[in-house]
Amino acid sequence: MYTSMQPAFVNANGEEQVFSVSQINSLISEILQQTFLNITIEGEISNYKPSAAGHIYFTLKDETSAISAVMFRGAAYKLGFRPKDGDKVRCTGSISVYSPRGTYQIIVNKMEMAGSGNILQLLEERKKKLAAEGLFDEARKKPLPFFPRTIGVVTSPTGAAIRDILQITKRRNPAVNVIILPAIVQGAEAAQTIVKMIEIANFYQLCDLLIVGRGGGSLEDLLPFSEESVVRAVAASRIPTISAVGHEIDWALCDYAADKRAATPSAAAELAVPLMADLQMQLGAYKDNFYKTIKQKVEHTKLMLKSFNPDSLEIRFRTIQQPLLNRFANAKTALSQNLNDKIRNLRNQIQQHKTVLENASPETIFARGYSMVVDKATGKVVRDAKTLSLNSEIEITPASGKITAAVTKIN
Repeated sequence: MYTSMQPAFVNANGEEQVFSVSQINSLISEILQQTFLNITIEGEISNYKPSAAGHIYFTLKDETSAISAVMFRGAAYKLGFRPKDGDKVRCTGSISVYSPRGTYQIIVNKMEMAGSGNILQLLEERKKKLAAEGLFDEARKKPLPFFPRTIGVVTSPTGAAIRDILQITKRRNPAVNVIILPAIVQGAEAAQTIVKMIEIANFYQLCDLLIVGRGGGSLEDLLPFSEESVVRAVAASRIPTISAVGHEIDWALCDYAADKRAATPSAAAELAVPLMADLQMQLGAYKDNFYKTIKQKVEHTKLMLKSFNPDSLEIRFRTIQQPLLNRFANAKTALSQNLNDKIRNLRNQIQQHKTVLENASPETIFARGYSMVVDKATGKVVRDAKTLSLNSEIEITPASGKITAAVTKIN
């Protein structure tokens, strides 16, 4: 730290030295820039103004003082979060003096949430773990009911979030009921009460849709909605859920596990509650289409009934009957023809078999000049001359009559 060692600057002659404005600013700039290199300042962001070029301009302040700050595009691009007014941050950089105006600022090359750097890292690791288990998969998310009769809200009963939800619900659709499931939304006991309210809503089936959330706050204030127990309870809910934590730029891990994420509690109410006027308009359109369809069907039926007189009915009947009669007659003719062809074929086959049998009968064979020889002693038909002996008697049967003979010679 620099302190005044003498009442005034003097020259070599012992005379008081007088500086120009430029000289004193240059001297101050040299002292500050050489002394305050790579320093870290902790404070709250205000007057946050990002530029179109990608640079970030803001003021760091505490209870009694403020200092201007700038973070150029290259360093700002590496930020792992989006700064906003009210954030408590820790900035590392160097003091720079703008001599023409005699002002100074800190050029920031590194920024992290004050006291939350470890928190952000913890949340990122928890997010990866739960995502790996499939708790954030789109396939497991349930569709929101089109017209929920009852909406449950897990939040603080005295906070601004519930007032906004009740106001918007009443304005959009007074027919929708709202059940407040009171929970602590900040502090060490918050996660436990949030989980308990979600489980109660599911166990007793208190509502058709569940909104879980709170109004805005610091990263530390929103931490209960990123607790593992809360994320698991939201993912396990059988009732469709909307996560509505903080403002649009805020986020919590239960946003990823819920069936739908709303930027704010008010947006959750807009998303959950259908507008009565829209429903009435849609129902009116359905009614008009229904009446129009019924009227068209009635007119069509009347036209059809006009054509149903006795003469036209007989013509219609004949028109239907005649093709059927023709098909029956054709089928009858075809069947008769098939039966006649079948009988003719069977007769031809029988005649062929009869001819074969007749040609193979003994009478036919004997008629062609053949005879049957039987050994009278044995009564057996002689098929081989060697089976006979001389002087044995044989009986010869020609086509007509019988002949008895004695064997006189065997060749």
